[in-house]
Formats: sequence, C-alpha cells, structure tokens
Amino acid sequence: MSNFRTLSAGEIAALEAVGCHAADWSLVRTSAQTVDVSRFRDVQFSGYIELGCFEKDFTLPGGVVKPSGIRHSTLHNVRVGDNCLIDNVSNYIANYDIGEGSCIENVDLMFVDGECSFGNGVQVSVLNETGGREVKIFQRLSAQLAYVLAMYRHRPELISRLNAMIDDFSRRQRSSVGRIGKHVTIRNTRYINGVCVGDRAVISGASRLRNGTITSNDAAPVCIGHGVIADDFIICSGTSVEDNTTLTRCFVGQACKLGHGYSASDSLFFSNCQGENGEACAIFAGPFTVTHHKSTLLIAGMFSFMNAGSGSNQSNHMYKLGPIHQGILERGSKTASDSYILWPSRVGAFSLVMGRHVTHSDTSNLPFSYLIEQQNTTYLVPGVNLRSVGTIRDAQKWPKRDGRSDPDRLDCINYNLLSPFTIQKMIKGIKLLHNLQYSSGELSDVYSYHSTKIRNSSLRNGIRFYQTAITKFLGNSIIKRLENLPAGATDQQIREALVPDIPEGCGNWIDLSGMIAPKEVVSSVLDRVENGALDSLEELNRTFAQMHKNYYTYEWTWAYGQYKDFFGIDPETITAEQVISIVQQWKDAVIGLDKTLYEDARKEFSLSAMTGFGADGTKIIKEMDFEQVRGDFESNSFVTAVLEHIKVKEALGDDLIARLQR
Repeated sequence: MSNFRTLSAGEIAALEAVGCHAADWSLVRTSAQTVDVSRFRDVQFSGYIELGCFEKDFTLPGGVVKPSGIRHSTLHNVRVGDNCLIDNVSNYIANYDIGEGSCIENVDLMFVDGECSFGNGVQVSVLNETGGREVKIFQRLSAQLAYVLAMYRHRPELISRLNAMIDDFSRRQRSSVGRIGKHVTIRNTRYINGVCVGDRAVISGASRLRNGTITSNDAAPVCIGHGVIADDFIICSGTSVEDNTTLTRCFVGQACKLGHGYSASDSLFFSNCQGENGEACAIFAGPFTVTHHKSTLLIAGMFSFMNAGSGSNQSNHMYKLGPIHQGILERGSKTASDSYILWPSRVGAFSLVMGRHVTHSDTSNLPFSYLIEQQNTTYLVPGVNLRSVGTIRDAQKWPKRDGRSDPDRLDCINYNLLSPFTIQKMIKGIKLLHNLQYSSGELSDVYSYHSTKIRNSSLRNGIRFYQTAITKFLGNSIIKRLENLPAGATDQQIREALVPDIPEGCGNWIDLSGMIAPKEVVSSVLDRVENGALDSLEELNRTFAQMHKNYYTYEWTWAYGQYKDFFGIDPETITAEQVISIVQQWKDAVIGLDKTLYEDARKEFSLSAMTGFGADGTKIIKEMDFEQVRGDFESNSFVTAVLEHIKVKEALGDDLIARLQR
C-alpha cells in the first residue's frame, strides 16, 4: 500500500452515518481514491489506521458471496491491505498488519501486546524434561541444527555460539506489530495473541494461538483447524494441525500432520511427522516419525522414520531422581502394540521392539534386529529384519510420502536403507557376534549381550544376514562406480576409475536426524562455527545441504576403504578378475535376499492370513473373497517389483562382467 491520504469530511460523515466511529479521524488514512462506504458498517477505529482499496468480493465455501470491507469490528493500530474482509470481530484487533486479500471473520480477540518475538527463541526442554538439552526454536530451524544443539553438549563453546546466532535471529523478529500475510483466512477463532501468520494460511475454529509463527506460503499453505490450542510454537509450511490438538513449547516442521486430539509439550517434530490421538512429551521426532494411536505415549526419546504401535510407551524415570533418563530408537525402528521400554536404552536402526523391556539394553551395533520379550527377558534376534518385506516396503514408501511442496526445504533427508551408517554397524556387529561365540563357546545355547539374550541359531543367522547385506552394499557401490567403464578396460584403467574423488568420507558416519554424513566432515563444519569462521545460521544450513548433496561422493570414499578388509582385495592393485568375483558374490547376495523377501511376502497370502475372509462360506469362497480384496500373490505390486528387481540386478551384474571379460 502507498500514497495514503486522510479522509475527507464527507467520507467521515458518510462512515459515521453507517455506525463507524474513530477516536481521532486524522489518524485514519486510506489509499483508495474514493471510499466505498457501502463496504463499511459499525466499525470502531482507534490509534493509527491504514485502509486499502475494497473493490472485490469473496466467494466462500458453499457459494456464498461476501463483499470485501470491514463490518462489525473494532480496530486499533491496524493496517488493512487491499480487498480484505474483516467481519464480526466481537472484541478487537490490535497492532496488526493484515495483507491483501485476507479474510478475518467471527474472531473474538486478536492482538499483540508490547514487543514479541512470535515464538522465535522459545526454549524447548527436549529429551530431558529437567533440562540440559534445551533447543531454542526459530522459524528456520532444521533437523540437523536441532540435532547438534541437543546432542553436542560436550562442546559448550559450539552450543554457546549457535544459541547466540539464534538469539540474534530472534531479536530481529521482535516487534510490537504482528503480521497476517496475503490471502489468509482466519475464521471462527477465539483468541490470537502475538502470532505471525504467513501467506495463504487457513485458521478455522482454533481455540487459542499464543506467541507463535506460522510460516505458510503460496507453495505450501498451513491449515490450523478446530479446537487447536498452541502456546509458544513454530509451525512450518505445508503443515496441518487440526481437531483439538494441543501444543506447548513445540516446533512443528514442514508437511507434518497433527490431529485427532494429539497432545505434545516440549517437543520437536521435523518433516513429514504424523501424530494422532496420542501424547508426546520432550521428544525429538526426526523426519517421518509416525504415531496414530490413542493409547500411545512417546516420551524423552529420539526417533526418525519410526512407526509407533498402539499402546507403545516409555518411562524416563525410575522413581529415584525424577524424569532424567532418555532413550534413542535409531532410524527406521518400530514398536509393536503394547510395547514398553524403560529408559535409558538405545535400539539399533531398523529394529522391531515387541513386548516389555526393562533392562536398559544397547543394540546400536546390531541393526535390523528384533527385540522380543519372553518371561521378562529381552531376546535379541540380530539382522532378521533384513529379510522382512515390511522393512523394504517402508524404505520404498518414505520418498513417495514426502509431502513437502515448499521449494525451500529445511531438513536434509537421506532415505537409504543401506549406507555407511548402517553398514559400519553391521561390520562391528559381525565382530561382536564372533567375539560372543569365542568367549562363550560355539555350542552355547544362549549368549548374553548388553542385558539381552541371543540364541545360538539367531547369532549364526545374524552373522549371515550382515555378511549378505555388506556384500550387497559394497557390490552396489563398485558397480555404480564402474558403470561408465568401457569394454575391455585394462586393470590400470579399472584402478584409476576406482580412486575416490575426495579424501573425505573415511572413518565413522553419523545420522543427524535424517541426514547421513561422515563424522569428520560434520566435525570440521562445527569447528568452523566454534572458532567463529562460520557465523550465520543460513550459511550453516546451506553447508548441511551441500554435505547432503555430496553424500554419494563421500559414500564411495568410505566404501573404497572397506574392500580390503571384507573381500581381501586391495582396490589399489585390483584386477578385472577380482572385480568379477565381487560382482558374482553381489549377485548371489542380492538375488538370495530378494528370494527371501519373496518368500516372506508369500506368507501374507497363506491360508492362515485368510482367516476372517469368506465369513459365511467354504474354503473356496474364502480364497475368492481374499483374492477380491487383497488380490492374488503373483500380481501383487510388491511381489512383481521384487521379481523385476531380480531381473534388473542380474542384468546389471552380467553387463559389467561382460565388459570386464577379455
């Protein structure tokens, strides 16, 4: 809006004739050449007021048409953009800039009282309710930055500098005037205090919104629905918070969905999380953390790519020093119905937890496992989840379910099931299992490890599963690296093609809540923050994004260093025959694993799986009913994908072998 003018005496008289009044008409200004008095009725103005032009109409759901304008409302220190509709504000709107095309109807009270940072800088006591891992939320917070803030407390200077950057950002957001973006809808909402709302947001039926920011935009609107109560919050683009959800001191990332009475306090939710019916307290919910059930409580835990079963529960105190304990379920873990974990515990990546576990186990170096409770004892089945159809299906569905439509994505997400992060754990897992065999004897029935029990058969199968997965990963890596190698290449050409592009990538890898990266690369970036060379939050997020982009370059550097130990083949002296040997082992591993998945999928179509089908008929009718509802095994999309995967991988391996054979 520009070129504002004061109202003429005639316009003031005409407005007063339709019930409008001002404490001081000289402070009411307009950008319209002529004020259309028909668009005003029963409005009280006070303080500084700026009014845009009101020329267009609103078509509401159901086809109702309402003209833009201001009716039955009280405004104090408000700027109203062009073609807004403000109607039936029962109390008042104070200290707000309202963008063009916005609609505010049936609102009780909406105001900013003094200077406010709109949720930026609010301290969230994540993971540990009694404090010690606080994360200051702000509207540009990424999962990676939050991970560092929560988990790198051993570097106090780093945390101090990061918090100083966030404080500076929060100070720049402070204002005594709130902002409602363009084309925002706020309807049937009772109380809004100190909340900034981005473009295209829809707030319909909310109960209370206090001290927060909603970063909605044209590409990814935000929806806040009926009965929502949110205090001290940040809600990011593309997110939906509806149906009596209650949030207290929470950050809700991009494309999240919270609803059906979900309750959360002191928690962080990052991209594509879903929460319904249950409760969260002091959790760090990395990307794709999902909980749908009314009886489910997530507390004081770190999760990502996680699915919580109904009745899942954790306990973060043992009735001694209070709620000081925390736990980690590494990426891809699941909890079965009525599972329970007594913190502190740590569960390895892509593991399944069933039953009640009270022994503080740490299975982080045994990923893809089952933790099963039997007679108050935790039994560990290493690596068995590698052959599960559910695990592969999850890995396939996550990229498809990324609901972020905002081109400005805050979180870096790596969807890979097998990566240096999980493979390094399998390598350690194999050594660990061999050591258990050596120390307790190969004929032992049960082995003890970190408050868990491992049966002999499970241990031997775990070693085999891990070896298969490592072979698959390293085979994939070398085939990808040599995909452009010309036919008949010499051994020297092969060696030169295998040399890593960069030295970074060796050593341990870590999972920064969705982003997988070499620890040394992350540490070097954090060193720059610590010594002041990197002093901008935006630059830090860009650095994380570049690190994420370089994943496959780093990955090859790491894989290059593993061939000598695992296959006994040095890449610096490798020959075509040795590459062929690796590819043959890779083919056996991939095809063997796919056949295992194929057989696991077949169980879903067994007669026992048909129980409940064909309720009033014979076995034939049961099978027909099952087929009509679930389809037949051979035409199932996952089954056909597995069979196609076998063909494609065989062809890929055969192609490289053919090019290497002389």
